[in-house]
Amino acid sequence: MNAANKSILVIEDDEAVRTLVARQLSAEYVVHQAADAQQALSVLATIKAPNLILCDVMMPGMTGIQLAKHLKAQEAYKAIPIVFLTAKTGALDVIEGINAGARHYITKPFNMKELLEKVAKAIK
Repeated sequence: MNAANKSILVIEDDEAVRTLVARQLSAEYVVHQAADAQQALSVLATIKAPNLILCDVMMPGMTGIQLAKHLKAQEAYKAIPIVFLTAKTGALDVIEGINAGARHYITKPFNMKELLEKVAKAIK
């Protein structure tokens, strides 16, 4: 399966960041977008399970950590790699993200090249 057949769900409450990331990823992947965890769950209910979830940690309502734990508890989603994108940079935040099931933890402001490399690595 080549990269063009792979899909990513980008969950980010900051519209500018979500649009920027989605635009960059859409050059190689099918990209679905959600502004928060509730919208992400609605999107997931209507699409084939994505190959990767790129998720903000701090969102209104359910956090990215809570969403990751919720998804990892479900058979249909537990194998999907999750990459967190967040402004929370503390060591305990990183540990919490990894414990919630994240494959990578990318801190904001982020380097787009690094983000694309980590996504490519996680989606393989």
